[in-house]
Amino acid sequence: MNDFGEVDAIQQENEQSRPRSISFFGFRVNTLRDKDIVGLVSHAINAQKNYIIGHHNFHSLYLCRREPRMLDFYSLADRILIDGMSLVLVGRLFSLPLSRENRATSLDFMPLLIPEAVKNGWRIYYLGSKPGVAERAAERLRKQYPGLQMRTRHGYFDSDKSGVENQAALNDVKGFAPHILFVGMGMPRQELWLLENRDQLDASITFACGAYIDYVAGEIPEAPRWLALFYLEWLYRLISEPRRLWSRYLLEPWSVLSHILKQHLIDRRHGSGVEATNPGSDAD
Repeated sequence: MNDFGEVDAIQQENEQSRPRSISFFGFRVNTLRDKDIVGLVSHAINAQKNYIIGHHNFHSLYLCRREPRMLDFYSLADRILIDGMSLVLVGRLFSLPLSRENRATSLDFMPLLIPEAVKNGWRIYYLGSKPGVAERAAERLRKQYPGLQMRTRHGYFDSDKSGVENQAALNDVKGFAPHILFVGMGMPRQELWLLENRDQLDASITFACGAYIDYVAGEIPEAPRWLALFYLEWLYRLISEPRRLWSRYLLEPWSVLSHILKQHLIDRRHGSGVEATNPGSDAD
């Protein structure tokens, strides 16, 4: 590698270890793009880090105001992704430095990440979803990406920290020794599980993830990608699963928007900038 190449590599590593952190009305988020996440994973594995990655959407902001331990998780998380065009839209309305590229969801970054995992021999473990769903999705991914090393375990177990079933899940993760761990058990269960069991997880990078595996398995319908251009993916999901999601999409946003307006007034009164005010680490 020439001198310029070495400089570029160093700069890229520095960007991955210190991404921009801003305050989304008091909640910390990182302005990462899909391709940045692939670089972050590579950095974590090569540098032998132990990163925990969370994500924020309207639902998580709602839960944070009702479950104090969620705030503990987000303080623990090394990076917090923006999961949802609604956050981008609201942020832009209030002149926060956000763009469509900063919306980073598993549906978008996994097609970039999995080929890199195959090429580099990274092992992926997925913990979550209903029995049989995750393995069905994993089998489809193995066919699509030959050489993919992926193990799954369903998320329907007694997650009491001292329980037999919880320890069996932890032992299975340890036995596979994944480079990348995805925990998809729904909010807030997945975040609280990571908070309680983080000391027994050795993956280089662990994601509290969305419903990517359920989409791959065909368990839930995927919204047409073009709807994101009009910030309407939520409407498709609501129509697809009205009984499960009506409260999340029709009631919770009003509570979150009320908090946003109050926090905006507080920020203006105190002259706060975009630096994060929610406690949390952006450590290397």
